[in-house]
Amino acid sequence: MCRWMAYQGEPVYLESLLFKQEHSLIHQSLSARKSEVTVNADGFGLGWYDEREEPGLYHEVLPAWSDSNLKSLAKHIKSGLFFAHVRASTGTETSRSNCHPFSYKNWLFMHNGQIGGYESLRWQLDRLIPEYLYNERQGATDSELIFLLMIANGLQTHPEQAITMTLKQILDIMKDKKITDPLRFTSVFSDGEEIIAVRFSSDDRAPSLYCKEFSHHIVIGSEPLDHSSDSWTQVPAGHIAKIKGRHYQIQPLAELLKMTA
Repeated sequence: MCRWMAYQGEPVYLESLLFKQEHSLIHQSLSARKSEVTVNADGFGLGWYDEREEPGLYHEVLPAWSDSNLKSLAKHIKSGLFFAHVRASTGTETSRSNCHPFSYKNWLFMHNGQIGGYESLRWQLDRLIPEYLYNERQGATDSELIFLLMIANGLQTHPEQAITMTLKQILDIMKDKKITDPLRFTSVFSDGEEIIAVRFSSDDRAPSLYCKEFSHHIVIGSEPLDHSSDSWTQVPAGHIAKIKGRHYQIQPLAELLKMTA
């Protein structure tokens, strides 16, 4: 399972979150606590917003803890909204095109989880991507596929509807193909103004998701950035978290709860 975090608040240098926390994302890449996979060494990526509408991106196949370029970038890039992701592959190759976050215009997306039986479903799922979006597919991951399907289903105008429609499409095909492995989906996306995160699984083992409001910023991610989890709010499965400015709200996503009933 991958590890990721997203930040929104006063602009800060990325190193303050990626390296300088007690249980920073770089530390998690070596020693995750809330995951079946302890080490996440199959590449990493950054996405950040600044003065331009479209986000900046940096992907690398090296383990996050060993790349001096990442340390230098994090020391000099300052942002009020950024994503970071360390990858543990669920089967696709380790390449830059398979590293999160993924982007489309002003949108960023990253994900922890998998589509059960993905290789058996890939031919059918790829054909759900409309022609105008198909050339946007750069890699081979199920995560990027989900992102493009959400865009096709109206992510830019109706995010909650796009989420539920996309997950239902995938679950319907899994059912038709008699796939019994679960669909697990803990993800986050942003248009540069708002962060939306979702925690869902078709079984009872949704990948972890935690959120915390600080004085001048909010962090949401796979694990708390310190060793004391008590001050962090765990987002329940079947729920959506919305972050805008310095406040967040967590609410049930009714259609997701129906899918797990």
